[in-house]
Amino acid sequence: MLSARHELILDLTPEAAWTHLRNLALAPHYVPGLTACAFHPGPKEGPGASRRVFMKRGFLDESVLHWEEGEGFVLRLHRAEQGPPFPFREASFCYALQPEGNGRTRLSLSLDGELRGGKLGEWLLAGALRKTVAKIAVNLKAFYETGQTQNADFAKG
Repeated sequence: MLSARHELILDLTPEAAWTHLRNLALAPHYVPGLTACAFHPGPKEGPGASRRVFMKRGFLDESVLHWEEGEGFVLRLHRAEQGPPFPFREASFCYALQPEGNGRTRLSLSLDGELRGGKLGEWLLAGALRKTVAKIAVNLKAFYETGQTQNADFAKG
């Protein structure tokens, strides 16, 4: 099982950070390569929420598996009913917030999953996946704190 994690401190109160995080439509502002986001029918936040994010080549569906109000959520990554994107057998992305004190918040992100190719696949891809998660965290921090889109692919649209 692969787990690519990254943590950093947001210069926002936990309440302010949650106000941004709970808005699932904001992902294209900080996730590299996303060009758009559309919700599937149903709720737009909380249990049962599901979105489709678009990339230059294709799409990815993300459905809420677990939601803790004010604290974070876990998204299942899949392509409609075809299952997770290659190279995963299963994949999820976790966003978590914790009060850090002094009006700041700890953000923890993790991409968790089982790769096709087992241990060899993990060995080959772990570094790149850790870099991707770290980039998402850095972009999210900058977007939440400044309001400036950090994803050039979305900014062009």
